[in-house]
Amino acid sequence: MRHRRKGRVLGRSPKHQRALLRSLASALLLTERDAELDENTPKVKGRIITTVSKAKEVRPLVEKCVTIARRSLASQEAAAEHGTQAERGTEAWKSWRSSDDWRAWNQAIAPAVTARRRCVQLLGDKQAVRILFDEIAPRFADRPGGYTRIIRLAKPRLGDAGVRAILEFVGVRDRVVERSEKPSFDDAEDTSDTLGEVAESEVVESDVATDADEAKKDAE
Repeated sequence: MRHRRKGRVLGRSPKHQRALLRSLASALLLTERDAELDENTPKVKGRIITTVSKAKEVRPLVEKCVTIARRSLASQEAAAEHGTQAERGTEAWKSWRSSDDWRAWNQAIAPAVTARRRCVQLLGDKQAVRILFDEIAPRFADRPGGYTRIIRLAKPRLGDAGVRAILEFVGVRDRVVERSEKPSFDDAEDTSDTLGEVAESEVVESDVATDADEAKKDAE
């Protein structure tokens, strides 16, 4: 029996499973970085291609990290009200450090610092956590969940014919459903009147043509 043993084994030991999921989650977040001068530039931002089983296993980890980062936005905004733009070590920064604003800022920023530490513990990559909190979390500030999607690919992987899938963030390449407009009865009446006028004009033209043909035959 497999009591309390959820998830897929993926042919790996538990430590290897955790390392694999961390690597995939960090790779998905790092595709959002500014990599114009990097040698390993991601082809598409916010997207990785892996197998279906791995994508289904790493998706809960990615969404959990995004939720943690999204919930810390309120504390960051509250701390910004008591923060300062002075450089570290200057007289303005020292005076702010000894004021009540620093104590209020310290209490307000504490949940955000705890959230960052938690994401570093889950992902193990500080650069990926920085991108998560600075770019991805504000993007999904008004979204309660469902930050990623899995799209199965038709072409299997070369070698073992494994079923591949795309794991990507939503909100960038979403499909737009265009619905047809409901026809109004006024337009239908106008169309019928127009068609009736066209039919009457065609009848009149056909009568005129018939009279002209008969007159030509009489003249011959």
